[in-house]
Amino acid sequence: QVRVVESGGGLVQPGGSLRLSCTMSGNMFSRDDMGWYRQAPGKQRELVAGITSGWQATYADFVEGRFTISRDNGVRTIYLRLSDLKPEDTAVYYCNVNPSRDDYWGQGTQVTVTS
Repeated sequence: QVRVVESGGGLVQPGGSLRLSCTMSGNMFSRDDMGWYRQAPGKQRELVAGITSGWQATYADFVEGRFTISRDNGVRTIYLRLSDLKPEDTAVYYCNVNPSRDDYWGQGTQVTVTS
């Protein structure tokens, strides 16, 4: 059974930064392509960034160079560095494999950007 724990969210002012962490156990972590997703109120969940098992990173167009995804296979964790945050980045952020699996969703971590 896969267990997913996200952390690092919080309340931040526009232009601020956060670093999100996600630890996943129960899967072949180092061989899996991973992703960070988000869901804003009233909207569908969307892929924010992905990182392959070979460390290739991809980003959604709305990221515009503000976020950085990384991974540490030794501790089964992926990270998402959020910079220059905007109010429209407010959402619950989740990690999952990429493409996602329905049985791999965790509780997520809330990011709120407001002045």
